[in-house]
Amino acid sequence: MEDIEVANNSAQNRFETTVNGALCFAAYELEPGRITFTHTEVPEPASGRGVAGRLAETALEHARSERLRVVPLCSFFASYIERNGEKYGDLVDKS
Repeated sequence: MEDIEVANNSAQNRFETTVNGALCFAAYELEPGRITFTHTEVPEPASGRGVAGRLAETALEHARSERLRVVPLCSFFASYIERNGEKYGDLVDKS
């Protein structure tokens, strides 16, 4: 995975980065104590570089540091958490 810098753009409710001129992001909704990931987008010019994984990793580490429960409505986030269950499974809101 490339060294991809991801920022939390809280004004737009998304974690984002730009790769090869393409804006890539993971959108979320924030509630007290909970973050719901709704959509991840990585346009073609940035695909195949591990961008979605870096977005997910950064977002989930943020959730952990803020003590937020995670709701993975986005299919990419759900599969990423499943593949990395030992690291992120404890964050999932089971309710």
